[in-house]
Amino acid sequence: MASLIMQNFSVAALFLCLVIFSKFHFSASKSVGFRLKLIPRDSPESPLYPGNLTKLERFQRSVYFSHARANYMTSVSTTNRNATLKPDNIVVHMAYDDGYYIGEVGIGTPPVPVLLVVDTGGGQIWTQCEPCENCFPQDSPRYDSRASSTYQRLPCEHPFCSGDHPLYQCVDNVCVYGTTYYAGSVTKGFASVESFFFNDIDGGSDIVASPVIFGCSHISLNFKFAEGRQISGIMGLNLSPDSLLSQLGDGIDNRFSYCMPPSSEATAPLILRFGNDIPYDTGMIQTTSFFTVPGMHYYMLSLLDISINSIRLHFPPGTFDRSVEHSTTAGFVIDSGAPLTLIDEHTNHVNAYKVLTDALKLYYVSYGLQEKVFAGSDEICYDEKPDFYEHPTITYHFVGADYTVDSRFVSTRFVGHQPNYFCINIIKGSGVSILGANDQQNRRIIYDNNMNSIQFFPEECAHDHPA
Repeated sequence: MASLIMQNFSVAALFLCLVIFSKFHFSASKSVGFRLKLIPRDSPESPLYPGNLTKLERFQRSVYFSHARANYMTSVSTTNRNATLKPDNIVVHMAYDDGYYIGEVGIGTPPVPVLLVVDTGGGQIWTQCEPCENCFPQDSPRYDSRASSTYQRLPCEHPFCSGDHPLYQCVDNVCVYGTTYYAGSVTKGFASVESFFFNDIDGGSDIVASPVIFGCSHISLNFKFAEGRQISGIMGLNLSPDSLLSQLGDGIDNRFSYCMPPSSEATAPLILRFGNDIPYDTGMIQTTSFFTVPGMHYYMLSLLDISINSIRLHFPPGTFDRSVEHSTTAGFVIDSGAPLTLIDEHTNHVNAYKVLTDALKLYYVSYGLQEKVFAGSDEICYDEKPDFYEHPTITYHFVGADYTVDSRFVSTRFVGHQPNYFCINIIKGSGVSILGANDQQNRRIIYDNNMNSIQFFPEECAHDHPA
């Protein structure tokens, strides 16, 4: 394999490269493939492992994280990312809840291994850096730019730090960033440039990506993942210009992919694949386009209708559209950071959540099941009859593609009660609908920025192991 290392940058050459180009380029002439093993936050391997939670406790956590995700996405749609910022108040509102998957990368030369929360809903890449002015505790070594031979600060002349709509701000001739997340977490520091190290596709030497623009954080406050004392930052993969996908660009053929193992396979890792490491099933693959709206960098899909088994609900045209005039919904988003699927109750023409759940209630009532109501909870649950296995499939009809959620993922079953019961894995959204991680189980999901599309096909994701 051709070397992927861009060596011996002079300061002048690096400066010129950064001023002219806003996207990352590999030194190789063709795209490459590599992979990153991701650890679910509730896995025993995770530094955030909460211990042996009951199935009900895990479900309740999923509900909480999903609502947090939706709240964050709704808040971003009303935030002005490009507001004029003072040096002591450099803030860009971005997406984050409590994270879902964690990956290890190497930063700098020599590389320092760091654990980053991988966020398909967020864009910015950042890690805590020495010397830290006000950082959360971290037992693993922090990256120290002073010890790296390839570190540079991003010049103010770079497009990310200048022009009419910069991502960052130039203060006293230094390009700086500041990001607050929905829950009040804050990171501030220098916009920087470094080499990032990833695992090679064939298990050989590391892939070296350089230059990668990231935030070197010297102030990091109120991050819940700090409790594990191992995670040092976040790696964003959305459509923002500073995300990993946007920066790697042509070097990975503008594509990344994952295959979400079933929650029953708690120890199975998720493998994030890039470029030509992505497998394809040409016989079963479906494709639907994604789009963006001003101020948002999520993967937004055009949802036309929903079916329960083969029966369409016949939502009015434009129900889930974010782009229509006077839209009252933030649209329909695919996101691995929301554990459960949310359906918005404030769509353009109807309460889509109520329409869908009313239809599901009629379905279960037809089997004589009794709804189980919990005080203060919106989840839809039913007492379980012995030998009841007739859960429906749910199909999301997108432009050009039908996405069917297998019946075994539609509900979560709770045993050890009198009687046993199950709850539907769809919860109420307020302002946005999200296809969450639960409904992405056993599907190869491919994000292709060349075609502005999401592709998917069935796959046994527990078998998607690193080579």
